[in-house]
Amino acid sequence: MDLTSLRDRLPAGVKDRLRPIARRFGFAASVDEWWQGDRAPWEPPRRRDLDGGVWCNICGAATAAFLGPHHTEAATCPRCGSIARDRFLWWCAVKRAPALRHRGARILETSPRLGEGYRMMMRRFFDYRASDFDGGAHRADLEIDLQDIALPAASLDVILTPHVLEHVPDTDRALAQLFRVLTPGGRMYLQVPTCYGTTAAPTTPEFHADNTPVFWNFGWDLTDRLRAAGFTTTVLVPDAYARILRREVVTPDPGGDGFHLDDLVEHARADDLTGIADDETSRRLGFLPAYHFATWECVRPDWR
Repeated sequence: MDLTSLRDRLPAGVKDRLRPIARRFGFAASVDEWWQGDRAPWEPPRRRDLDGGVWCNICGAATAAFLGPHHTEAATCPRCGSIARDRFLWWCAVKRAPALRHRGARILETSPRLGEGYRMMMRRFFDYRASDFDGGAHRADLEIDLQDIALPAASLDVILTPHVLEHVPDTDRALAQLFRVLTPGGRMYLQVPTCYGTTAAPTTPEFHADNTPVFWNFGWDLTDRLRAAGFTTTVLVPDAYARILRREVVTPDPGGDGFHLDDLVEHARADDLTGIADDETSRRLGFLPAYHFATWECVRPDWR
C-alpha cells in the first residue's frame, strides 16, 4: 500500500496528529501538506535554504538536487513536483509584480501543471483561480477560451499563462481579451516554448504531451504582437541567456535539444531583454541551460 492510500484510510484525528510530525521530518509531500508551511510564496530564501544543493521557490524545499536532467521541462522538485519552467515563471512574477508581495491579489493561472497542493497554497495567500480550456488536461476552477474570456473587464491583478498561447488559433484576439480582463497597472506573465527566432505555424501537425494541437511556434516577434495589443512588454531571461542573446559570449552548442539557438540569437533584440536571475540563482533554482528560459512580462498601462 502506498502512502497516499494509507493516508486516505486514516481517521481525521490521526491525520491531524501526524501532520506536524510529517513536516518535521520532511515528509510533507507524502501527506499533501507541503503548502501549509509558514513561508509565504513571496519571501526570499532563508540562509539555511542556501547552504548547499538547490532550492524550490514554490514550495520552499531545500534539497541536494532536483530530479532529472537540466531542462525547462525537467529538473523536478522532489517535494512539490514543480519543473524548471514552473519555478522560472513564479520567480519572474514575484520579483516583478507588486501585487504579489502581499495577500489578496486577484490571480488567474491558465492550465497550471501543479496539483491541488499548489492551488491550495496559492489560495491561502491570494484570490487565486485556475482555468483550462475544457478541463480535459488540467483540473481547474473555470473553463476559459482565451479568445473569449468570460470574466469582467479589469477584474484581475495578475495573469500567469504558461505554455498555453501556442495552442490558441487567434493570437491577437486572445491578447485583446487578456488585456481587457487585467486591471490598469496589472501584469501578465506569459510563457511559450521559445525555440525559434521568429513566429511561424508548424509545417507539420504538432501536438504537445496532453495531445493539444500547436498552432504557433513563437519567436521574439511575439513582443510586437503584445505591444500592438496595448501592453508594455519586456522579455525576462536569466542573465546568462541575456549575455548569449547580446552576443557578449560565444553561442553554446544546444546539442540537439530542439532550441534553434543560432536563430534565436540572430533575431533577438537587446533592448527587449531584461535579466532576471544571476548565475548563482539560476543554478540553485534549476534555470539551466539558461537559453531554455524566457517569460514575457506584459503590463497594462495605468492610463488604459
